Amino acid sequence: MGGLELGRLEVEGEGKDRDEELAALREKVRRLEKINAALIDRVERSSDIQGGAYSMFETAISLEAMVRDRTQALEEALSRLNVVNSELQAAHADANAARSRLRDAIESLSDGFALFDGSDRMIMCNKAFLEIWPDFEPMAHNGPEFSELVSAAADKGRTMGSLLERERWVSERVDRHRRADGAHVQALSDGRWIQINEMRTSEGGIVGIYTDITSVKAEDARERARELAERNLSLQATLDTLSEGVCLFDAGHRLQAWNGVLLRMLGIGQQDVSRIATHAALRAWCVESRKLECEAGLTWRDREGSRASSECMMGGRHFVIRSVPLSSGGMVFTFDDVTDRVRFQRSLTETAETLERRVAERTAELVRVNRELIDAKNEAEQANRSKTSFIAAASHDLLQPLNAARLFVSALEGRPMASRSRSLVDQTSTALDSVEDLLEALFEISRLDAGAIQPEISRFPLDHILSALRTEFTPLATRAHLRFSVPETGLWVQSDPRLLRRVLQNFVSNAIRYTQQGCVTVELEQKDSEVVVTVRDTGPGIAPENRERIFEEFRRLGSTQGIPGKGLGLAIVRRVTTMLGHEISVDTEVGKGSAFSITLPFVEPEAVTEEEAQSVPEAKEKAGGLVLVVDNDASILAGMEALLENWGLEVIAVSDPAGKAATRALEQGPALLMVNYHLDNDLTGVEAIAGLRQRAGTAIPALVITADRGEETKALLAAEGLPLLNKPVKPAQLRALLRQLDIL
Repeated sequence: MGGLELGRLEVEGEGKDRDEELAALREKVRRLEKINAALIDRVERSSDIQGGAYSMFETAISLEAMVRDRTQALEEALSRLNVVNSELQAAHADANAARSRLRDAIESLSDGFALFDGSDRMIMCNKAFLEIWPDFEPMAHNGPEFSELVSAAADKGRTMGSLLERERWVSERVDRHRRADGAHVQALSDGRWIQINEMRTSEGGIVGIYTDITSVKAEDARERARELAERNLSLQATLDTLSEGVCLFDAGHRLQAWNGVLLRMLGIGQQDVSRIATHAALRAWCVESRKLECEAGLTWRDREGSRASSECMMGGRHFVIRSVPLSSGGMVFTFDDVTDRVRFQRSLTETAETLERRVAERTAELVRVNRELIDAKNEAEQANRSKTSFIAAASHDLLQPLNAARLFVSALEGRPMASRSRSLVDQTSTALDSVEDLLEALFEISRLDAGAIQPEISRFPLDHILSALRTEFTPLATRAHLRFSVPETGLWVQSDPRLLRRVLQNFVSNAIRYTQQGCVTVELEQKDSEVVVTVRDTGPGIAPENRERIFEEFRRLGSTQGIPGKGLGLAIVRRVTTMLGHEISVDTEVGKGSAFSITLPFVEPEAVTEEEAQSVPEAKEKAGGLVLVVDNDASILAGMEALLENWGLEVIAVSDPAGKAATRALEQGPALLMVNYHLDNDLTGVEAIAGLRQRAGTAIPALVITADRGEETKALLAAEGLPLLNKPVKPAQLRALLRQLDIL
């Protein structure tokens, strides 16, 4: 529009010059004609007898010829001027038509449009612009400056910024307009959202496009609400998988969450949940309607982390009621129906008493009963093995929703949010960590009891495990403000390196967890054919009567009740060391710390081959790039995509490794394949990775994620050289592995 305006001004200037030139020529012709007439009149009246009259006549004739030539030239100039005037009129018509078309085009825009000249005065705008800013309409035809428009909008309080701090908003808005460096968003006081995109024109002016994005903002809010609802459903599904009845109350003693098992135990339908809407209502219902005989289990307690357990009768059945206060001021209650277990224990007692009486009466009957007991024992062992097989088979389905929940929560942790929402996300993350740790410990104990884990004894340098402990626990000790030291050694031992590392991890983890100040040290001592590894701390110590009890399942001493933990770590240590045949010991004194030791067989170091000594790690590829995620669970795909994108990675998530989406990802050259082990149609992650690499024509780096904790699966992935992460995936472990692979 600025170019058309300049052209119009040039054409008008040129026409004015031509009019002035035409007037000058006409005046010159008039004067020449007057001179010519005077000369002719003089010749005719002359009486010079010596021929002067004739000379003057000839001069007049010559002048007449000159005047005629000048007149002809003037007529030609006038003709050319007429042509130019015609062209000028056509240019005026074209300019007017172009201005009309431009005006129509601008008015046809659904977005607001405004054009400012180099002096920052508004040249033109469309109706959509005035609909967004109705206060500008009286000023629009007077060419107002942009600062005047901003002041008018601020005076009327049209934007949220002007309502909160007028002068600051005006200054920032004018400054951003003059920079004209792209798009930004303004929130209007009537609830609308406007995106403003300002750019410089070639003449130094500014053009602005104003787009109403209120509907886009509303859709974004609905999408966030939908995501939150999906996460709530995932968490509810996790609660519903528990065999115990669970209910959670907030700091105001109001019911926030529960599962269907609880309602069945209390004899309440889904439509009658209001009967236990508060803690007082729950207590009253249990006492009055379910005939709870002991109310101590439902006592509200405010001391965070102080767990309590109470066994009592309710509705003719035996229940164990447990309660845990939360850091938010709320409280969780669980109801465990142990009637069958109590009846079984009583049955065993009665059977034992009967057997004792019959021993004295008939030895033959005792033999028969013993045979029956042996059969029962075999059946019990078979049942235990079946239970372990069931847990191993069910672990995948149990950990899938938990893994999805963990990924969603981790993705949320990387986003900005209100402090209240941040608190809820942190509490959810802590609860998921607790469930993950508990499930992993239970699975490991179950597999150890069933003999599913068999040791693989080998000779290896002890420094491999000590270096891993140093790397793993130094950050944890630093956060706890503890000094942590692990020595370097050239000693070799004979054991299962994986199981031994698990034992030492438990020792170090417990030492850091229960030590408030001071230090945690790992010490080594060689005694003849043995090596003693000791983890020593400056914690509270353990009373003599509790030194054996700490190795029992779910055993937490009174002084450590408030510290996070499940009481399963040392139970696992006892089972592992018994399997390996290693002796463990505890040296402790109340108030002076503890020292947990394990004795290992010493072996002579093996020679390192020249090839191993000279081996150099291959150079790693440049960090970053596309990550192709393959999983048959849609919620896990969504959670993993959100988490990785929060870390700044480009992600393509697919459920079918042979589909079109995977093919497009391969064409882009992914930097990493992240594949679930158990896929649809009995396809394994190893097979999927091999197929993807073959189609890509290159050995793309890959890792496998699985809930299968079987030794066979681990051995297979180790043989293929594929890194393994167990579900539920802990974001810190995943991030560390991606950094190791130079993806982050």
